[in-house]
Amino acid sequence: MDYKMFLIKYAEIGTKGKNRYYFEETMCKRMRAKLKSLGDFEVRREYGRIFVEAFSDYDFDDVVEALSTIFGIVGICPVKVVSDTSYESISKAVVEYIDETYKDKDFTFKVNARRNDKSYPKSSMELNCDLGADLLSAFPEMKVDVHNPDVLINAEIRNVFYVYSKTIPGPGGLPVGTNGKGMALLSGGIDSPVAAYMIAKRGVEIEAVYFHAPPYTSERAKQKVIDLGKLVSKYAGQIKLHIVNFTDVQLAIYDNCPHDELTIIMKRVMYKMAQEIALKEECQCIITGESIGQVSSQTSQSLMVIDQAADKLPVFRPCIGMDKQEIIDISEKINTYETSILPYEDCCTTFVAKHPVTRPKLEVIEKSEENLKGKIEELYKIAMETIEVVYCR
Repeated sequence: MDYKMFLIKYAEIGTKGKNRYYFEETMCKRMRAKLKSLGDFEVRREYGRIFVEAFSDYDFDDVVEALSTIFGIVGICPVKVVSDTSYESISKAVVEYIDETYKDKDFTFKVNARRNDKSYPKSSMELNCDLGADLLSAFPEMKVDVHNPDVLINAEIRNVFYVYSKTIPGPGGLPVGTNGKGMALLSGGIDSPVAAYMIAKRGVEIEAVYFHAPPYTSERAKQKVIDLGKLVSKYAGQIKLHIVNFTDVQLAIYDNCPHDELTIIMKRVMYKMAQEIALKEECQCIITGESIGQVSSQTSQSLMVIDQAADKLPVFRPCIGMDKQEIIDISEKINTYETSILPYEDCCTTFVAKHPVTRPKLEVIEKSEENLKGKIEELYKIAMETIEVVYCR
């Protein structure tokens, strides 16, 4: 069947009261942008519904894939549309729809009719009964089950008649851009792209920062992070990636601080840099991929000490309570896993200590950081002044 229209379902947006229009319109703008290259489409809001109508030929799978990456959408329903709303016409349309949609008719069903136009001569209950009877007459192998049907047939009368029964799942969440902007620390690992995806799903626009340490990390490692940014941007929209040359800062830390504290001190400096970039870019939070207890720098004590370095913005860690397999499952779902496991080292793993401290104390770490005074400030400044920006889309 050639569908000329899709009904877009949302869930959480419906709870937004007087602000609902803002969330709806933001999602519609995302939809228009995604569909622009796929054909001639109109996206419109109509009486508590959002419709996508096609005015040109299009590839069904491409359109569904595009809509399936837009946060806020929970269901994509291909709809058969009939302009004639006489009962004879809509009955014929429903029978034809079922015949074309389901080769095997041996299933239970329920008709769920709604009238937007209350002047229509049949009530919703009458439509349910009459359309159900027409279907049973056309397809005797079908059976009615009003409590737990295999197929729910939705019939809706507005200025035209709609019928649909299939819902393709969407990603849910809230439209990107409705909840501010965040700066994600993006490494080449599995966790950080998942964290960026999960925060974007809550409506947060994403920028990202990557700490590059040539020659200890290769150009392939840098490209890997850019590729991960592109994969996340499929859901989050364009991501502005800030690439910081961290080598000289990292070497200064390595040469002047206790090696069992290297990871903690290095991350504290990263957080300071990320916060400075985030404030400049008008972000309201920092986003990281830590999962508590996963590695030595992700114990509750370590995270507390690291967080002290970001004293102006909150740090969001959406993976904090997940185990590794749960994070991997999401990375496979969003297609970042295979890129994340490519064997290109990031700057953290290159300088990791053999026996890192797992229960650091803030006063001890701050005392060790005093060794950097007069040695790191200029290197820090140069790193911040030579940031490379790449747009991932």
